[in-house]
Amino acid sequence: MSKRVLVTGGAGFIGSNLALALEKLGHDVVVLDDFSVGHFENLRGFKGDVVSADAFRAEDWVARVGGVEAIFHQAAITDTTVMDQKRMMEANVEAFRNVLDFAAQTGVPKVVYASSAGVYGRGGVPMREDQEPAPANIYAFSKKVMEKVASDFVVETPSVKVVGLRYFNVFGPGESHKAKAASMIWQLSRQMLAGKRPRIFKHGEQFRDFIYVKDVVEANLKAWEAKDSGVFNVCTGQKSTFNRMIEVLNETLGLELEPDYFDNPYSFYQDETLGAPALAERALGFKAKFTIETGIRDYMESVGSVGKGTKRHAIASGNPS
Repeated sequence: MSKRVLVTGGAGFIGSNLALALEKLGHDVVVLDDFSVGHFENLRGFKGDVVSADAFRAEDWVARVGGVEAIFHQAAITDTTVMDQKRMMEANVEAFRNVLDFAAQTGVPKVVYASSAGVYGRGGVPMREDQEPAPANIYAFSKKVMEKVASDFVVETPSVKVVGLRYFNVFGPGESHKAKAASMIWQLSRQMLAGKRPRIFKHGEQFRDFIYVKDVVEANLKAWEAKDSGVFNVCTGQKSTFNRMIEVLNETLGLELEPDYFDNPYSFYQDETLGAPALAERALGFKAKFTIETGIRDYMESVGSVGKGTKRHAIASGNPS
């Protein structure tokens, strides 16, 4: 049955993928985005309403959005290099309070929101939902506070179910507008297609739990169906080193470029991220379908980059055949 739903940050990377998927399923989707980071190109083909406003300024959007039956809150500053603490807390935490207040006041039964694996900091792996958060930067701290806000809210407003999703390392179509905050998979693929060696921190054995955006969309849909509130990892449960990521990119793009290693300048950097998927599988019925290999291939196919590097590399090697 078709429902009217709100996607905040709907012109952004994950938000736009989610908005288009919901619309394809037959729902009436309203996008809320201030276009400070999101891009209209991500919404090409979208037929729903778009409200241009900052979620932090409730007076600019509450009346214009109107009644909805679910909220998918994706709006946030996601650039972990942003150090303006006030700006980060307003955009992430205070805007979330506005969204929850809106849900309570208008009778929205379900809110699904984006948290982050960043709350684990440099904690041990695999990272489980019951381990103590240890945020290492203001972005991760803001997500930790959002989870506390949600937890308090569901106690005070039990009629609204609130599900938080701790995204691990998301990649896929629609992220190019994020520039330096886009995934390493996107950034390195562009370097490599330009004939440059992919630059990564020494010595490439740091690992990530890379999850494809199509799986993240599926996790949001599963969370919408969940009967209870909670916080869950959105991960594959599989670790991939940066060296392996470059191997897969070389195979997919048709290149043979060696990594260019350099020293890591960031003290807060997570050397290892690996999620425990069991709770999300059990409580939400969510299990990632894409591996790093199938995800990268699908991604590069979607942007027309599969095999595009072969000729460029041959010419660079002095063998144009």
